[in-house]
Amino acid sequence: MANDSHEEFREEYREVFVISVAAELSGMHAQTLRTYDRMGLVSPARTRGGGRRYSQRDIAMLRKIQQLSQDDGVNLAGIKAIIELTEQRDALAEERDALAAEVEELRGQLRTASNRAPANASKGELVHVPRSSAVVMWEPRSSRRGRGRRN
Repeated sequence: MANDSHEEFREEYREVFVISVAAELSGMHAQTLRTYDRMGLVSPARTRGGGRRYSQRDIAMLRKIQQLSQDDGVNLAGIKAIIELTEQRDALAEERDALAAEVEELRGQLRTASNRAPANASKGELVHVPRSSAVVMWEPRSSRRGRGRRN
């Protein structure tokens, strides 16, 4: 199932339509698509030769632009602002989801650590574990005993 949604995602972004086909699918003139590209409203992928290639997602965006312009009376500057704000919202939603997943992972680690805590820690007592950065020289017991006899 996850593979199906991944496949649909890839298909949505695959650049397959030349400008004449994209214009026909979106109900616009090819020159309008070029204008929208220059304005940054819809920026299709480019071939090595510079030809535009539109994806299903691009076609959907062109249709949305046409609806906003013709049906809702929004000018192109307003449409550009709507697109930019929508993209920002989507990016923030992705970031929020990533942070929520990270929080959930950290909560799981906290639960695991709590389960491993000493028994008296569950009574609300703090267990202090001293830490030191002191360097201590270790000597085998036999060496220490020998020194002690000399003194």
